[in-house]
Amino acid sequence: MSEPKAPTPTPGDTYKGWLFKWTNYIKGYQRRWFVLSNGLLSYYRTQAEMGHTCRGTINLATANIAVEDSCNFVISNGGAQTYHLKASSEVERQRWITALELAKAKAVRMQAESDDSGDECSTSPPSAGQGLGARNSEVQSTLRTLGSKVEDLSTCNDLIAKHGSALQRSLSELEGVKLGGDTSDKIRQVTERATLFRITSNAMINACRDFLALAQAHSKRWQKALQAERDQRVRLEETLEQLAKQHNHLERAFRGATVLPASPSNPTADSKGSGPGKGDASDDDDNEFFDACEDVQEFITIPADPKYHRRSGSNISGISSEIGMDDGTTSLDEQSLASNPESPQSQEVVPVRKRRTRIPDKPNYSLNLWSIMKNCIGKELSKIPMPVNFNEPISMLQRLSEDLEYSELLDRGAKCQSSLEQLCYVAAFTVSSYSTTVHRTGKPFNPLLGETFELDRLQESGYRSLCEQVSHHPPAAAHHVISERGWTLRQEITVASKFRGKYLSIMPLGSIHCIFDKSNNHYSWKKVTTTVHNIIVGKLWIDQSGEIDVINHRTGDRCHLKFTPYSYFSRDVARKVTGVVTDKDGKAYYVLSGTWDEKMECSRVMQSSRGGENGTEGRQKTVYQTLKARELWRKNPLPEGAENMYYFTQLALTLNEQEDGVAPTDSRRRPDQRLMEQGMWDEANAEKQRLEEKQRSVRREREREAVRLASTAEEAVIEDSITDSPLKSAPQDNYTALWFEQVVDEATGEPTHIYKGGYWETKEQGTWENCPDIF
Repeated sequence: MSEPKAPTPTPGDTYKGWLFKWTNYIKGYQRRWFVLSNGLLSYYRTQAEMGHTCRGTINLATANIAVEDSCNFVISNGGAQTYHLKASSEVERQRWITALELAKAKAVRMQAESDDSGDECSTSPPSAGQGLGARNSEVQSTLRTLGSKVEDLSTCNDLIAKHGSALQRSLSELEGVKLGGDTSDKIRQVTERATLFRITSNAMINACRDFLALAQAHSKRWQKALQAERDQRVRLEETLEQLAKQHNHLERAFRGATVLPASPSNPTADSKGSGPGKGDASDDDDNEFFDACEDVQEFITIPADPKYHRRSGSNISGISSEIGMDDGTTSLDEQSLASNPESPQSQEVVPVRKRRTRIPDKPNYSLNLWSIMKNCIGKELSKIPMPVNFNEPISMLQRLSEDLEYSELLDRGAKCQSSLEQLCYVAAFTVSSYSTTVHRTGKPFNPLLGETFELDRLQESGYRSLCEQVSHHPPAAAHHVISERGWTLRQEITVASKFRGKYLSIMPLGSIHCIFDKSNNHYSWKKVTTTVHNIIVGKLWIDQSGEIDVINHRTGDRCHLKFTPYSYFSRDVARKVTGVVTDKDGKAYYVLSGTWDEKMECSRVMQSSRGGENGTEGRQKTVYQTLKARELWRKNPLPEGAENMYYFTQLALTLNEQEDGVAPTDSRRRPDQRLMEQGMWDEANAEKQRLEEKQRSVRREREREAVRLASTAEEAVIEDSITDSPLKSAPQDNYTALWFEQVVDEATGEPTHIYKGGYWETKEQGTWENCPDIF
């Protein structure tokens, strides 16, 4: 029987081959295919079974290997597993013995290292520097690898000594043998001993070769790392020297200046006096270049050549004219905002109302979501009667108002001189509105028709917000925000949702508009799809996916944002968002990168190029050379104990706080929502059913009234009156909003509800007679 020639075993390699395994006294030894890999010896009936059926596996780390005769050997783990094996020849048996001994030594060593590393992880404190920790981890890993190779060499040395001694004995016996009949047997034995010695020697030679290759490779890496550390030390020394010069310059300027009393109303006095120092600092900061984001499907970014960013004599960036900036102060620099007299930091501090920082903890009620949702597959979510157990104690109107969590981004955008820079802040504000959803798997209360919610933050943030539910079928909410800091935000959102069995898709429809007073720039965009996963089994988690185009309707500038859906097989960071800011001609000026749950950064584009279709670059990707990224937005940390308070943010905790003077239709006055917040879920469910039935009865009455008006209009029909009939433009619910009116948006051409005024004046007067009784 011809056997396939097995490869010479080397440390750490997979070893395969045919062996005969003892089965029972009836069948005796049967031919089986054995595979040795990662310290495990497995066998199969045939090679074809390797993909699906393993007949048995034994761990060599706890196994004993014993040789019985010239071709037989035994492997046992001291328990129920014992393999009696037979090779086709003594040489083949010795190949397997050598491979098994090497694999066992390596498995025992790896098990010991695993135990040691577990102890170290449990006792060692966290590293102070992430970069230093990463380098230490790499060094430790390299040392462990080299140590493993040294152990392999030691094992091979023992085997060579063992087989060398046997070979020496055979040679000694051969010398004393008289020429006779046993000469051929002794010569055959010497030949076999020499073959075994050659096999073991080859294994050691291969191990030495691997050790040398690893040592050479890591030697080069360590030399590069050492050179990088030296270069970094030189840069730090140069930075310290420059800081010392700036410090001396400021001291001389301070001694030579006239001492003036501190005045918060004149924050620019010192900044003018220290102009050269500020110029030096900005040079130091702007001369840093890096890779803005690593690998994006649509484009690639690389560090820009420093020659594109040299300061001119007037301390203005040399590329300002190239990218269309008005002057050097329009760069994304926080110092320019801090030194602005209109900045909030420079205004006089006004005492503001102290708002609550906690709500009652969420009760631990268990409920089977699948028992309720299994009969609702394919239905519209807004038409599914859901208990409050799946809700969070705020309404959809309040959830919509949470988009203003990071309104300071629009405040910064209002101060920008460049529309392209302003677009970066608007795009960051767009992404920031999703950061509150990462842990929020609860469903907001569906607002009742005519329900409102006001958010007055004039003292804290300089804006007032008003939401109203203007339609129930389909559900639609109108939102209007006016800020004293130079911007207005309005939106009308209609939510379409479908339950697909394993996941729930929520598709917001409608546009969001932001208008800046000073520049009259008008931006609009739409929201992406929200998906709730693991409805049936597992822990609920939320993902945002889709694309957003933020458009400046005055200038034609555009920011294309892509929310990458989560994929288990992707190496990209989770919740990734990328974007490019372009002008009306499609020329790129900024690259945005980050995640929708953590932060967004912006990098200025110096140069762009496009890969060829059939060239070495393969697929067409735009390559952007960018400057150092600047952080536009970072998520605020959650309050302490947020996991027991529905993962509400600091703003969300205050949304349902009781306030005097709000409208009777305000969400704060909703009884079922208030009961749920207080932990009385049974009472909240009963109250929720009462309110829904009351809303249905009011709607039936409104429909009957609409039919009566329609029949009255038919009796005196006139063609002009038909055209102007209020019934033709009435909403589907036959309901007329109290604070909003429906118009056609001039920018998008879509019908939308805009604020018609009167709410805040009515609140000051306290005259709420026109508000419907919905609670």
